[in-house]
Amino acid sequence: MTKTKSQRNRKAVAMQQEKEQKTITQAKKVLAEKVVAETTVSLAPGVKQSVVSELNKKWTNKQRVLIFSSRGTSFRARHLLTDLRDLTPHSKHDVKLDRKDQLSIVNEVCELKNCNNCVFLEMKKKQDLYMWLSKTPNGPSAKFLVENVHTMSELKLTGNCLKGSRPILSFDKNFDNEPHWALLKELLLHSFGTPYHHPKSKPFVDRVLSFSIADGRIWFRNYQIIKTMGPKRTTDTSLVEIGPRFCIQPIRVFSGSFGGQTLYENPEYRSPNELRSEIKNAHSEKYKLRQNAQAKYDEKVATFDMPEDPLDDIFKA
Repeated sequence: MTKTKSQRNRKAVAMQQEKEQKTITQAKKVLAEKVVAETTVSLAPGVKQSVVSELNKKWTNKQRVLIFSSRGTSFRARHLLTDLRDLTPHSKHDVKLDRKDQLSIVNEVCELKNCNNCVFLEMKKKQDLYMWLSKTPNGPSAKFLVENVHTMSELKLTGNCLKGSRPILSFDKNFDNEPHWALLKELLLHSFGTPYHHPKSKPFVDRVLSFSIADGRIWFRNYQIIKTMGPKRTTDTSLVEIGPRFCIQPIRVFSGSFGGQTLYENPEYRSPNELRSEIKNAHSEKYKLRQNAQAKYDEKVATFDMPEDPLDDIFKA
């Protein structure tokens, strides 16, 4: 009897181990299927899995960009954020970052999202918008002041393009003149350039992202490529603006991601607080002129010797 009981116990333990092994293998399969579903293209009816696997083999440029902002942003900054996400099919988004947190936390968020680029919008005093471009986690990174923001919903332009299409990046020739402009060109190229054969991108090129340098700032424009039939069966190519449009003024370039040694500092940059104080001082000059004129008038009146009027005491009790 003791032998049969021990054999039964061994069989029960073996069956329990087999069940546990089956559950572990099933969990691994489900996890692998989820990973494949996240990293491959969603199959349309009639599309074979071999086509998808071939696309994944061609997708060699694994650039992913995280686009998000801090809390306290204005409505125009939020609309600009959604426009930038629509223009970059290879982007990911996350919840807003608390203003009390340090910027070094952004590197951890990028690591969790498996992103090696970051576009971070930061609002100060509910009116000054700053943009960070960074190569996480080792850098470099650059901080910009965003000015003249006009979103797609605000402009109401006639241009239109396919959502998720890959853009042509057009850079001004002045980017190659100085080292800091060349570094900023690489940051913009990695952040806004959609990788070839990216799963979320469309196999079309019907728009142009233009980056031009003027007045010490980088001007951002988005155009649609339109081809029309001209005379004698020739194709005429034209550009129609889509939006958004804004300009960014470089402030500093850092060696690390969101910090580190300063590689370049813009000597022509002036903070918005300084500009606002100058405007207030210019308005206060009129008040100072009035006060000086009144003081001069009082001094001039005090020097006069007016004769006493004998009728001044008539109406005094």
